[in-house]
This record gives sequence, C-alpha cells and structure tokens, in this order.
Amino acid sequence: MMSAPFWLEWLTWLFLAYFVGLNLVYLMLSLVALNAAARETAVRTLSTLPAYTAGLEPGVTICIPAYNEQATIAESVRSMLQIDYPDFEIVVVNDGSKDDTVEVLKREFGLQPFQLAYRRTLPVKTIHGFYRSPRHPNLLVIDKDNGGRSDAVNAAINAARHGLVCVVDADSVLERDSLKRVVRPFIEDPLTIASGGTVRISNGCQISRGHMQRVDVAQGWLARIQVLEYLRGFHNGRIGWAPLNALLIISGAFGVFRRTSLIEAGGFSTRTIGEDMEMTMRLHRFHRLAGRAYRIAFVPDAVCWTEAPESLPVLRSQRMRWQRGLMESLWTHRQLFFHPKAGAVGWLACPSMLLIEGLGPVIELLGYVVMVLLIVLGLTSWASFGAFLLLAFGTGLLLSASALLLEEVAFRTYPRPRHLAVLLGAMVVENLGYRQLTVWWRTVGLFKWLTGQQQRWGDMKRRGVGGGAGR
Repeated sequence: MMSAPFWLEWLTWLFLAYFVGLNLVYLMLSLVALNAAARETAVRTLSTLPAYTAGLEPGVTICIPAYNEQATIAESVRSMLQIDYPDFEIVVVNDGSKDDTVEVLKREFGLQPFQLAYRRTLPVKTIHGFYRSPRHPNLLVIDKDNGGRSDAVNAAINAARHGLVCVVDADSVLERDSLKRVVRPFIEDPLTIASGGTVRISNGCQISRGHMQRVDVAQGWLARIQVLEYLRGFHNGRIGWAPLNALLIISGAFGVFRRTSLIEAGGFSTRTIGEDMEMTMRLHRFHRLAGRAYRIAFVPDAVCWTEAPESLPVLRSQRMRWQRGLMESLWTHRQLFFHPKAGAVGWLACPSMLLIEGLGPVIELLGYVVMVLLIVLGLTSWASFGAFLLLAFGTGLLLSASALLLEEVAFRTYPRPRHLAVLLGAMVVENLGYRQLTVWWRTVGLFKWLTGQQQRWGDMKRRGVGGGAGR
C-alpha cells in the first residue's frame, strides 16, 4: 500500500481532531446541562407547594405573526386563550396573507373594527386596521401589508400593552403552565431581559382544542429523527450554555423578551433570515460591550410544541435557511469574538458555534471525501476507513445518547418503553443517510450565504393544532 501524501495525512488528522474536539465540547455542555437540570427538577418539586410568585407575575403580550395560516390560526388562538396565566393579551398580526386568515379570525371570534392609539415606535409596513373581539377583550388582531415575520412581530411590539413580550409561531401549542414557567426568571432576577423555553416536536401527538392530550412519537422516521435533533439542540446545547449566560439563541417559536430591551435594540431585523438568533446576539452585544449587567435565561420545562417537516424538500429548505441564518448572525456580530468584554459569549459560545455548527458541515463533508479518496487510491486501509466512520457516527450516537439520558432523568416526556425504543432506533437510522443529507444541505446553505444567493422556505402543509391522533 502506498503512503498518503503529506497534505492528505494532515487533513486526516485534522478531521480526527475535529471530532474529538466536538465530543469534548458537547461533553462539557452535557455535564453543565445535567447539573442545571438537577436544579430545575428541584424547582419543579417545590412547584407543588403554594407558589411564592403568586400575584407577582408581570403582564405579558403574546405576539403571533400569521401569514397564510387560515387552516391553523383559529385553533392556535383558542389554545393561547386557555393559557394558565393571570394577566396576558394576545396580538395576532396578519402579515398580508393571501388566503382567508383574517376572515377566519373575524368569523371565529366575532372581531369588530377597533380604533387603537397605535404608536409606531418601530418602523413597520402599512397597517390597514385593528380588530377586537367582544367575547375576548384580551384579543387584538392587526391587519397589515406583508413585510415578513420580523416586521409582523415589530408591529405587535408597537401595540403591546405589557412590559414583557412573548413571541410564538402561529402553529405553536403552549402547555398551559408554560408561560408561568418561562416568565419565572424575570421575577427571580430583575436583570433578565430574555427567557426561552423548550420546543418539542408535535408530529404523532394527540392535540385536542389546542391542548396536548397524549404525547407520542411520529410514525415516519423523518420526524422521529427530528425529535432527536431537537432534544440534542435544547438539552445538550441551550441548557448547557444558559448557566454561563452565553445562550446565543432564544427560539422564535417560543421566547419572552423585555419590551424596552427590544425597542432599545431596534426591534427584530427584517434583513436577516435567522431573526431570533440575530436578536439574541444583538442583545448580548449591546449589553456586553456597554458593560451593562443582564441575563438571558433558559427554562427547559417551559414547553412549546410545534410541527416538524415530513417531506425532504421542505426539510432541505429549512436546514439551508437555518445555516444561512446562523452565519448571518455570527458575521453581523463578529465584534463579539474574543472581545475583552464579551465574556463566555465571545470567548466560548461564538467560537464553538462557528467551528461546530457553522463550519462543521464542511469539515465533515471533506472528511468523507478525503477518506473515500484515500480508499480509491489505495492510500489507506479499510480498517482505517471503518475507524473514521465509527468515530464520525459515534460522535452523533454519543450526543444523542446523552440527550436521551438527560430527557429520561429530568423530564420523561416520552414515558413508554416503546417511545425509548423508537428513539434509540432513530439514533441508528439517523446515520444511514439522513445525517449525510443534512451535512450536504447545510454546506449548500453556507455556500449560498457566501455567494449572496437568496433562499426561500418550502411550502409545508400543516395538519393544524386541533386534530386528534396522528397530528
């Protein structure tokens, strides 16, 4: 067998070092997450006692941007209206829908035109009207020209009556006590400016009248694997970074912000794809570089359920957009990297995010290409190739296993043995084509960002939040 050229040997060692480093970073985050989850479990145990925060909960405005959501919007709003929280309002913003979203809202909630003293604190597209529901005084609907999700959220922020703003998707389903839980950091620490909750996959679950009736795993492997991805992202990632005050993203599907902080930062950006990550990083930058004390929290037991793509074209578009949004946010706030005032955000979280999530797909893809090239040219043995694949796949299995362990120890959302068996099966299936596909899609997304190409969402047909089994 010929010896490999120096540059190929160097690349091989680089790939091996990358996978080892990836394991070490996520092992550290998993240990931090386990410790944080143990504390959260103690808090949940105490929550069975009379709540010491009763009567102290600040008012919250729930912002729901809606574009072409006629199939889901009525049940989504009904779900939000039944949230267990003492003082909240719901602001639905119809962002120039081309379907009957507004007509459905008018019919289902008896909306009437309303004159609102609206302050355009943040610039938004033209607003055509405001509507109130006589049956639900805390429901406001804004009808405006299309300006994108961020523009719709900014319109809701302008109209918000309360000091805290909760941003959710139009197809989100919050557990009844989720708002109480995610607001808790604001009560415990007045320095809190943002707080996020866990987003879980609702495919396969039974949801009735906007409430989760029975948790289950989806029938298709595509959605099942995404359950694992979400567990890894929220358990290994966000729980781990939050104690360091280095959380880089509050999910756009479920996050609460101090309204004054959002306005001071200029509102959600309409010029980026990943507006949730960009806003979170902007809040970090504004406060870190100005030397202002603040906290961005994460509450793992505040749960929001959302529907995941079940078709490859929509999933492909989603992952490419996520990758582009990630790189846009990191580039926009590159000043945070290794800044003397950036703390754990600039010295740990940002570099890790760039190396693992930003450049990781390219490194992994190159690893596959180089190892195949070495095999074809007879420059390495099948044993070495197998060891490389074992290391690459073992990384994913280890991260999934640690996320499942944390899920079982702290939350037990999937209590049946069948659930655990299916998710363990998904750990294996994920490495048999799915992982390689997502690596390729994310690499294409990175290339599109580098070349300035536009990227759009695929059209995902939603099943809605009001159906029974099989949602």
